[in-house]
Amino acid sequence: MLYGGKEMDYRTEHDSMGEVQVPVEKYWGAQTQRSFENFKIGTEKMPTEIIRAFAILKKAAAMANNRLGKLDERRKTLISGVCDEILEGKLNEHFPLAVWQTGSGTQSNMNVNEVIANRGNEVAGEKLLHPNDHVNMSQSSNDTFPTAMHIAAALEIEERLFPSLDTLIKSIDRLMQENEGIVKTGRTHLQDATPISFSQEISGWKAMLEKSKEMLQLSLPGLRELALGGTAVGTGLNAPKGFDVEVAKAVSELTHKDFKTADNKFHSLSSKDELVFAHGALKALAANLMKIANDIRWLGSGPRCGLGEIFLPENEPGSSIMPGKVNPTQCEALTMVSVQVMANDVAVGMAASQGNFELNVYMPVCIYNFLQSVRLLSDAMLSFNRNCVVGIKANKEKMQENLHRSLMLVTCLNPYIGYENAAKTAKKAFQENISLKEACLQLGFLTEEKFDEVFQPEKMI
Repeated sequence: MLYGGKEMDYRTEHDSMGEVQVPVEKYWGAQTQRSFENFKIGTEKMPTEIIRAFAILKKAAAMANNRLGKLDERRKTLISGVCDEILEGKLNEHFPLAVWQTGSGTQSNMNVNEVIANRGNEVAGEKLLHPNDHVNMSQSSNDTFPTAMHIAAALEIEERLFPSLDTLIKSIDRLMQENEGIVKTGRTHLQDATPISFSQEISGWKAMLEKSKEMLQLSLPGLRELALGGTAVGTGLNAPKGFDVEVAKAVSELTHKDFKTADNKFHSLSSKDELVFAHGALKALAANLMKIANDIRWLGSGPRCGLGEIFLPENEPGSSIMPGKVNPTQCEALTMVSVQVMANDVAVGMAASQGNFELNVYMPVCIYNFLQSVRLLSDAMLSFNRNCVVGIKANKEKMQENLHRSLMLVTCLNPYIGYENAAKTAKKAFQENISLKEACLQLGFLTEEKFDEVFQPEKMI
């Protein structure tokens, strides 16, 4: 028989619906094979972060069942060993299922159960593990998949996103310190405004990122609440008393994070509001990154016919037809990622709104978009930092030139000549292409000595 365009041997597996032919070298079983054949939709596969989270929860479940006297030591050890192999990435090829499957994620839960059972039996040299009776003991897909979602979301934010975010914050802080004392034109509505120091402008970028991290930290306690122990509908049917608390304790031991069992399992099976809340913070980060990247590419526009107030690193040619052109490509990549994250937020919110009765059945698409957002933001921030931010230099001469040409410096004259006379001064200077000083003196609003005394742009910040 052909499999993926090549000849392959098969073995016979069975489930409650009958027999199924499975590629002989794959550890998955009948239910995985049925899903693989029935959902040939797109190229999006169940994220590896979810598979790793499943390995953590399956190992934790085996530990909890063992402590509660439900699972013997040998089977616990077998299950734990295979879970460790999954966490090490040794079995990645055995998880082939599409995101576009059952909305409860049942088939991916069974994919993990079957792989653990078949690989464990291979290690044992005998058939000791059954995917449902042992690997899935005290569990249901309805509580394991939302648990995997929360484990994956919390770990990826803490272990992947935060290090990238901290690296960018550190570089922007350094940029702020390096540019202390440089005064430039401020801008509102894309128009000239009163002066600002470059370090003050950069401090706004830094504060945006710090605020985004604070918002994400606020979302973590909700993500650390686990549905495991609710089983099929939230009642905990077929799970021993105390399993939910014991398994959350085991997950905490394995991850070194403070996970706990959800107080209300009916909520944790049917609602995805914690993920919506957390992704809202991801969207806020994306919005801030969009703003920062746009500021940087505006400030670096030119080099001669734009603002040209900063120099950006030149990483690659910018045009196939215009020799010597260099574009702000890192800014463009980051802003495209920001757009994708904002779009993902719509999918996460809509998926979460579809919790009917005791179960949400849009979970795979919800977590797929969530994890893509975390992955893209983490990678994009590192790239933006490494290939753009660390190499930014202020064009002090251009900043000084723009500062002293700005008509909005007239604002400092308000206390001495009044708003309306200051407006007349600015308009005359603009219309006649003369300096503010010349316009003010010609209009007779101030003497030259008084003008020089009060007109000091560097002191307006």
